[in-house]
Amino acid sequence: MNLKKRANRIGLFGGSFDPVHNAHVALATVALSQLQLESVRWIPAGNPWQKPNQLAPAERRAAMVALAIADEPRFVLDRCELHRDGPSYTLDTVRELQLTQPDAQWFLIIGQDQYTRLHTWRGWQDLLQRVTLAVAGRPGAPSEVNADVLNAGHQPVALPMMGISSTEIRSRIASGQDIADLVPAAVASYIARHSLYGAATNNLRS
Repeated sequence: MNLKKRANRIGLFGGSFDPVHNAHVALATVALSQLQLESVRWIPAGNPWQKPNQLAPAERRAAMVALAIADEPRFVLDRCELHRDGPSYTLDTVRELQLTQPDAQWFLIIGQDQYTRLHTWRGWQDLLQRVTLAVAGRPGAPSEVNADVLNAGHQPVALPMMGISSTEIRSRIASGQDIADLVPAAVASYIARHSLYGAATNNLRS
């Protein structure tokens, strides 16, 4: 009997992760289960073209992701965008990874805010031919989606609403507020140890 092996189901979770926080981890964890993924590849952006503001150094952001995902063996840190010159485009990343595993089924995990802007991404039509979108809601995110993107369909990810953003976390750190309830403990310790975002050690609980 000829049984066809099911293709590996791989989630792609990209972002600036500046810093990575608990809502990121929650979304990736829910996606693992709901989409029946073999793994989720976390891909810190090297030079995100839609975020002109200065980011923390790429290797610092990657190190924080590594700490945040250390307890889940199906989470994988992928530095491919950090090693690429020029702006980080998701399509280039997907093309690169698909060459390494051409038989895999790829799921692009994004939030509702990214979903509404997806039609502005470089090569988005090609991207939608290569991946299945997995979209999670986000508090306060706009709900209007480009008609062509909407027609491509997507897999909803039922993530409980978590009003956490990296922008808020950076602001709280800079003003000396506690972030222990917003990021993994190891990430809070790393931020304090390396004085990221204007942090002082006594402003953060590890």
